[in-house]
Amino acid sequence: MTDTFLSDLRAALGSAHVITDPERLLAVTQESRGRWQGEALALLRPGSTEEVAACVKICAAHGVAITPQGGNTGLVGGGVPFGGVVLSLSRLNRIRDIDPLNSTLTVEAGCTLAEVQSAAAEAGRLFPLSLASEGSCTIGGNLSTNAGGTAVLRYGNTRELTLGIEAVLPDGQILNVLSGLRKDNTGYALKDLLIGAEGTLGIITACVVKLFPAPLSRATAFAGLKTPEAALATFDILRRRAGEHLVAFEYLERFGIEIVTTHLPGARDPLSEPHPAYALIELTSADPEADLDARLEEALGEAMEEGLVDDAVLASSESQRTALWSLRESMSEMQKHEGASIKHDISVPVSRVAEFITRGKALCEALLPGLRPCPFGHFGDGNLHFNLTRPKDMSDEAFLALYPQFNQRVHDLTAEMNGSISAEHGIGIAKRDELPRYKDPVALQLCATLKRALDPQNIMNPGKVLQL
Repeated sequence: MTDTFLSDLRAALGSAHVITDPERLLAVTQESRGRWQGEALALLRPGSTEEVAACVKICAAHGVAITPQGGNTGLVGGGVPFGGVVLSLSRLNRIRDIDPLNSTLTVEAGCTLAEVQSAAAEAGRLFPLSLASEGSCTIGGNLSTNAGGTAVLRYGNTRELTLGIEAVLPDGQILNVLSGLRKDNTGYALKDLLIGAEGTLGIITACVVKLFPAPLSRATAFAGLKTPEAALATFDILRRRAGEHLVAFEYLERFGIEIVTTHLPGARDPLSEPHPAYALIELTSADPEADLDARLEEALGEAMEEGLVDDAVLASSESQRTALWSLRESMSEMQKHEGASIKHDISVPVSRVAEFITRGKALCEALLPGLRPCPFGHFGDGNLHFNLTRPKDMSDEAFLALYPQFNQRVHDLTAEMNGSISAEHGIGIAKRDELPRYKDPVALQLCATLKRALDPQNIMNPGKVLQL
């Protein structure tokens, strides 16, 4: 039976693109941080949407599970296979079309996010989705998890940036809603079923994304503050004074700055004195004459007069701006040097994000004295990466054994504040079993109904998001 199955796949793709070598499979069956190790019968590398459809039809006929995979940079185990095959979208990497006047770009799912950004830039436009992993993550994976990133405050999540998709459904049919329209009221918004579904309802093979005017003016500042509450009040001043020019307001704390400046070569503290909290702020405009530095200085001046900001520095060159952003973008990677960390990706209403930091740290430190909290993230859209680093004198194994206890404290607080236990990383297998505790039961039942209707054999990334 296995021989027949593999033979059918080789006939559809060519033997070079049906990989069964154990060493090559290892790279696609292990989660990027090594947290999960799966297994797979084969790695499939189709080169077109039609070949993806052929693979899915063969798998459906044999009842074999499919784990779609992009750059394998996910953080919740959504791309880890537990049997069946891995279907890589890496060869679907063409820029199909760019329409500057319509401000749209049509790309295949295997393009890296950096490639999509570059294609937009070559046309004098901006694709604003930006993540630390943009050089290796793919646009298909971004859609699959409804990725957020640092510019959600101004431009929205991946869902808001997407006008249409092409996808292969669990029975092998090709869904084509690859529209560049801003208005289309011809039935259900089918693209939104697959965006954020983590490959459980189908495989996205291409998409049409929105483009925006390229920023021609930019101002970036790094501010030192006493508390998260001061950061929230400063954000409110920036939002009021800068309006749509405010693209990013990223929150960091002293421990995070210390680990980056300690472990990242060339990194240094931008301010002369340490501060308990920090904000990385950026304004942009398509107007080359916009004096954003002056606007940013005025807003920070108001915050200083109100006792919210203690010190701040404005980037005076592109290299300084890059250095400031590297403090934020390197934080997750630099955390590894301090030992094991327990990571949470939560969102709460913006008005309660400072309260969450204060209360969340107290709850977790009460459970484990010596804990080193490292909260950071997208203050302006309520999304925090509430990460916890082990005490210095504790082993990784002993610390990670407390994962369930920390999760319950953090996620219960999130639910109390009417928040979400997954803001931009997805559910995967990491949060699958917790989801029923926090998700509305009717909503969860509806999700299961949709899954069964579209994928009655449960072959499309089974075991992720929902446990059926």
